[in-house]
Amino acid sequence: MTLTVIAAFEAKAGREDDLRTALEAMIEPSVAEPGCIGYEPYVDPNRPERMVIVEEWDDRAALDFHFTTPHFKHVVGVLDELLAAPFRIRFLTDTEESA
Repeated sequence: MTLTVIAAFEAKAGREDDLRTALEAMIEPSVAEPGCIGYEPYVDPNRPERMVIVEEWDDRAALDFHFTTPHFKHVVGVLDELLAAPFRIRFLTDTEESA
């Protein structure tokens, strides 16, 4: 069963481009990780300061490994400077069909 993660961010006023750049820099190293199925940032077209990353992982172990990588640790440090509020993470799993 895969694990989908939705991480939501809100940039400080005037830092929208910096946040977008930081999130986009995470794509290549993240998708190269074992267990990463997808990693895609999105911007709210009506509120450009609001962004999300939708991630898909093979399992929780793959995501836990992601949290230990240098690129993840780097972006967390950068986010402290860019965000108006702490980021939020939601974890979702596939629904199971009843037989």
